[in-house]
Amino acid sequence: MQNILIRLAFGMLLPFAAGCGSSVALWTAGEVPFVRSTEEVIDRMLELARVKAGDVVYDIGSGDGAIIIRAAKKYGVRGVGIEIDQDLMLRARNNAFREKVDHLVEFRAQDAFTVDVSPATVVTLYMLPEFNAKLRPILERQLKPGTRVVSHDYPIEGWKPERIEEVKGTFMHDHKVLLFEIRPPAK
Repeated sequence: MQNILIRLAFGMLLPFAAGCGSSVALWTAGEVPFVRSTEEVIDRMLELARVKAGDVVYDIGSGDGAIIIRAAKKYGVRGVGIEIDQDLMLRARNNAFREKVDHLVEFRAQDAFTVDVSPATVVTLYMLPEFNAKLRPILERQLKPGTRVVSHDYPIEGWKPERIEEVKGTFMHDHKVLLFEIRPPAK
C-alpha cells in the first residue's frame, strides 16, 4: 500500500518535475522512476563525497549516466553505473562515448540487488526510501570502511547521515544531499 501511495505521489508531481530543474519522470523496468538529477545536485553530491583521484564511483540506478559521466569528466575517476532498464543503460553508454569518457566508465544492465559493489569507494543513489532500505544490508555487507554513500533527497533507513545539505532548486522543490560513511563494525 505504501509503495502504491509513493507511486501515486510521484505521478501527481510529474507536472512539476521540469520546474524543479529535473527532466520529467520516466517509468522504466525498475521499481523507481527515472528522474535526472540536476547538474548542481550532481556536483554537490560528488563534492560532498570528496571524490578524488583513485576513487571508484558506483551509481545505483544510474539512468542516463549523468553522475558517473560527470565524475569521470571532472575528477578523472573510474565509474560503474548500474541500471535495470536496458534502454537507459544504452543511452548512458552513448552519452559516455559522446563525452569521451567511455574508457573510464562502464554501464551495466543489472538489478541493484544482485550487483557486487565491493570495489566502490563512493556510491551515489537517487532512489526512493523503500529501495534504499532494501539496499542497505547489501551496502553494509559489501562496502569497505571509509566508503562514502551519497543519496539525493532520500534517507537510508537506519543510517545517520554525516552531513545533509540543501541545493536550491527551482519552482517548488529544493534538493537534499545526504552523506553517509561506512564505519568499521563495532567491537
